[in-house]
Amino acid sequence: MIHRRQRLAAASALALMLGAVAGQASAQAVAPVGATVPTAEGGANAAALLYNRADPGKSVIATTGELGGLEFHGLDGARKSALPGGEIYGVDVRDDVLAVLDRKDGRIRLSRYDFATGQVSAIDARPLMLGYAGEGLCLHRSARDGSLYAFALGGDGQLDQWLLFPTADGKLDGRIVRRLHLSSEAKYCVTDDASGVLYVAQQAVGVWRYDADPEAEAVATVVDINRLGHIAGEVGGLAILNGGAQGDYLVAVNADAGDYNVYDRNADDRFLGRFRIQADGVDAIEGPSGLFGVRAPVGAGLPAGALLVTDDRKVGANTKLLSWQDVAAALKVSPGQIAPPTAPSRLALVKPTLETRPVEHGGDAADDPAIFVHPTDPARSVIVATDKKAGLYVYDLAGKPLQFLSDGKMNNVDLRGGFKLGGKTATLVVASDRTHKSIALYTIDPETRMLTSVADGVQATDLSDPYGLCLYKSRKGPTYVFISDPDGGVRQWRLVATPAGRVRAEKVRDLKFDTQTEGCVADDETGALYVAEEDVALWKLGAEPTAGQAKTAVVRIADNPALKADLEGVGLYAQPGGKGYLVVSSQGNNSYALFRREGDHAYVGSFAAVADGAAGIDGISETDGLDVTSASLGAGLEGGAFVAQDGRNVSPPENQNFKLVPWSAIAKALKLD
Repeated sequence: MIHRRQRLAAASALALMLGAVAGQASAQAVAPVGATVPTAEGGANAAALLYNRADPGKSVIATTGELGGLEFHGLDGARKSALPGGEIYGVDVRDDVLAVLDRKDGRIRLSRYDFATGQVSAIDARPLMLGYAGEGLCLHRSARDGSLYAFALGGDGQLDQWLLFPTADGKLDGRIVRRLHLSSEAKYCVTDDASGVLYVAQQAVGVWRYDADPEAEAVATVVDINRLGHIAGEVGGLAILNGGAQGDYLVAVNADAGDYNVYDRNADDRFLGRFRIQADGVDAIEGPSGLFGVRAPVGAGLPAGALLVTDDRKVGANTKLLSWQDVAAALKVSPGQIAPPTAPSRLALVKPTLETRPVEHGGDAADDPAIFVHPTDPARSVIVATDKKAGLYVYDLAGKPLQFLSDGKMNNVDLRGGFKLGGKTATLVVASDRTHKSIALYTIDPETRMLTSVADGVQATDLSDPYGLCLYKSRKGPTYVFISDPDGGVRQWRLVATPAGRVRAEKVRDLKFDTQTEGCVADDETGALYVAEEDVALWKLGAEPTAGQAKTAVVRIADNPALKADLEGVGLYAQPGGKGYLVVSSQGNNSYALFRREGDHAYVGSFAAVADGAAGIDGISETDGLDVTSASLGAGLEGGAFVAQDGRNVSPPENQNFKLVPWSAIAKALKLD
């Protein structure tokens, strides 16, 4: 496939300078409505509101006290309690999970706060060690699958994403699932759970926006920047006040200027204006630091929510409360509305139970798998898969490589049994060889589970770049191979056994599509060929060489919102009586769509493969090739399996690999027959 790699998004210098000129209007004054008492040991750089849903007026402010630990205050500012220990430099909360960054021990600490007793209980299953000097953190709850993540920031530009997952004893453990890196120090970040967006304040540079999904491409988009934009020197804390379509805002501390920038998240983070925190005409904040926003009523005096502003002043460091209604009024914008609870994802969710060892080559290397079902012992079945920079792998069902053939840049692979060769019945394994622009032909030995080349010399394709590939065994007897070319061409060959026990290919048909194709699968029972035109549709054609050019769309991307280009791998889960499912990789949204094999191929639903933190297996994303079988592969896989290429393999960050999901899990998630 040809990836659509987004470039690092940065606003042009002209637009930024024009924006800077437009933003020269003086900041509007907003007075705080309350403040906490100073921290016990004189430091404060971040705060979070522990929202009491039963009684919002009894919500609690958690303020980092640095060497004094974490302090808890009522909305009246009075200290309620403290959690001593460490050197606390960051805090965030999601639901009942409270996370802090402890610089002294170099770790993330996790706990729960009990509103009834005011007690804090640790819930770390083990120490989550950073391995560097931490500066801050923020939490994110995925709307896609409900997973909880922590982003940890470091003094040398580190930006690590941790998956936090429950253990059997009710605590939380964590694994790093993505490692990003900035060019210099960052102390603050914030995420919006509903939109899945992460904002990071790179102190000396500006504010960046990322996709918070660890399986997403790590592309940074600039929101605002020092000198050329609306930031005068350093940027500090960040907060989101999500009031939905009526008003969704990002607030950033413009630290050197001593004011606060506001951006419209409903207009691609467009700069709206700035405000200054003053009381009686005098600046009320001496050491602008962390922010925390909540867009929900917080007691009688904060009907539209609150903005917490940490004041890390030299004497009397504390946290001040602003009414979000007051801020919105000063800027002459709507405060927004209380956002409804985040709607759960419509995707069915499954978890991989097995992953192969990563391929040896970095970058976009792994591509397409094919499942060989062992004829006598299903548990000895194997996965044949391509490294399109080097050759073919054979993996056992534990993901261990049994064989690697460095025969060329193999892009796609497929296999079929029942081929008569040298007086025996063999299973052919066929791959598109981009090195030699040929058809690579092998047999697999069920005893050794090894591949042996049986090509009758180089079987040239005469294609510019042999790409996608699938096999078809006709009910009339012959076995055929289809190979696509990036220019939209698809060529069909008959595979013929020679008297010497080799295999050659004889061209029988050319097909033409308007744009690039790759994924394809043939239904041997019905004689149908399915081809994915990456940006357009999944097409159905006749697989016989006499079927001609006629094709019909199973589904067009434009007609089904569950699909997002590219359409990549295509597989067939065949059941008795002509029933079953077509499975298609919807690469643009990291999901897999199912269509009925029979009838008019009605859309059934889509699923995504997400991380299993406890097992240490990440989700599957940016999938190129896939395969599926309804045959038993042994214990736990009696209903067959789905295998797909993982284009990112983020946890731990390694070269690409292939991951397996039991079909029973997919069937349960989608409530299939």
